[in-house]
Amino acid sequence: MPWKIDCYELYLVFRYLLQKNLKLPIGGRGWVIDVRWIQKRGGSSYNPEMIHVYISQKREIKVGDKVAGRHGNKGIISKILPKQDMPYLQDGRSVDMVFNPLGVPSRMNVEQIFECSLGLAGSLLDRHYRIAPFDERYEQEASRKLVFSELYEAIFEPEYPGKSRIFDGRTGNPFEQPVIIGKPYILKLIHQVDDKIHGRSSGHYALVTQQPLRGRAKQGGQRVGEMNYALVTQQIGSGVLQEMLTYKSDHIRSRQEVLGTTIIGGTIPNPEDAPESFRLLVRELRSLALELNHFLVSEKNFQINRKEA
Repeated sequence: MPWKIDCYELYLVFRYLLQKNLKLPIGGRGWVIDVRWIQKRGGSSYNPEMIHVYISQKREIKVGDKVAGRHGNKGIISKILPKQDMPYLQDGRSVDMVFNPLGVPSRMNVEQIFECSLGLAGSLLDRHYRIAPFDERYEQEASRKLVFSELYEAIFEPEYPGKSRIFDGRTGNPFEQPVIIGKPYILKLIHQVDDKIHGRSSGHYALVTQQPLRGRAKQGGQRVGEMNYALVTQQIGSGVLQEMLTYKSDHIRSRQEVLGTTIIGGTIPNPEDAPESFRLLVRELRSLALELNHFLVSEKNFQINRKEA
């Protein structure tokens, strides 16, 4: 007896498989450390087995990566120096990271300084501290008194209490002002510069707005916001801005003319009509029973010609 296959059921299975597959992100690399075959129990008959592939990736920290502490003191790495060029203490030990002090008053999180100083005192005294939140219910300024007492026992210098003299690793000269040195808890965040770099030459466009898709995973374009608009207008010029808002965005006719000019040759004509985003705005206003007409003034005889959106 021949085996009959229902085409619709086969279509459902293939559609499920096409929708549920998971690809490695663009630019992803690493070592496969584990592969697991998981089979679902019960449910619909269109739930096949799942295969989980675990990939391990090692990345060295670089300029542009984001780090943060436990008190909202986040920032990006602006420069990486050799160990011999980093500032060093009086005993010759070099520091690992240098933070901008302007990050303290702007965020008003003084506890990062307490953690930094208390971590250094704990390493020198070989002690561990556990500070609970809202410990002022036991005593007024309990955290501050604990930190100050431990600092007084570990590294008390009457001339500049809580700070240390450090030297420039490039010249060997001491810095003009004493600096707070400590051991805070710093984490490397998932926001890394390797995942932020993205470029687009050509790709898909949205059906409604006719603008490039959003997102790095979809090979989308980069959004030009208000700050970017002001920067391009001030520093680069209006020609680049017009190119971003027409040829590279939602001006359908200009995109076609760029393609034809690239193949045949010649100069790219300037766009004369409105982009698709303006037409979309006009259509939305028409759905609200509001008519919007725009006119084009000719450069030759200054005649007003009506342009339909």
